Amino acid sequence: MRVAHAARAADARQDALARLPACLAVAQRNAIVKMGRGQEVSVQLRSEAASQDDQLMARFAKGDAGAARDLAAGHLPRILSHARRVLGDQAEAEDVAQEVMLRLWRIAPDWQPGRAKLSTWAYQVTANLCLDRLRKSKRGTIPSADTEAVERALDQGASVPAQMMQRARMDALDRGLATLPERQRQAVVLRHIEGLSNSEIAQILDITIEAVESLTARGKRGLSAALAHEKEALSYAQ
Repeated sequence: MRVAHAARAADARQDALARLPACLAVAQRNAIVKMGRGQEVSVQLRSEAASQDDQLMARFAKGDAGAARDLAAGHLPRILSHARRVLGDQAEAEDVAQEVMLRLWRIAPDWQPGRAKLSTWAYQVTANLCLDRLRKSKRGTIPSADTEAVERALDQGASVPAQMMQRARMDALDRGLATLPERQRQAVVLRHIEGLSNSEIAQILDITIEAVESLTARGKRGLSAALAHEKEALSYAQ
């Protein structure tokens, strides 16, 4: 019976993997729209989310396909958001996001509730995969954002001028981030775009809190300098 149950759970997890590209397509829209709106999540909400994640991982380990969909909906937008900001390339960001989710599915049976937050684990894997890609490609700066993908993801209910302004702000921010060194770029994205605390970033990047503070301070100064001539694009005025 136990062998049969384990086999059914494994089949259900495999079925969820097959549906991952569809989940990723939905998450792509949510992630980019969310970046444009600058949303942040409170510490209390993140704590509640961590508890829910533990429950979802336990359900998914038993073959619950609905839990897989909920995990994807909860984490893919942020994973994709971080990867796109760091890599500056939509296609590469999607590759990273898919790899992170594949690894998440694989560790589900061995996940131990309470030992770590799933969001921290996901950010850590995403950060490492992004750094690997940047270093292997030996890129000094990241390419321009995929503006067509951004256009597709913009809120269709917004006016044309509002969509243009939102796209201009996102493009300007991407250009500024492209000028920062790898680690500064990641620290700035995690702190000032994703809204994580210094202690959370330290855990994700495997560095001290003091190092995080130094990276974000230098990164913020560098970003401000890079955006000095982008005030018009970043303005909310019509």
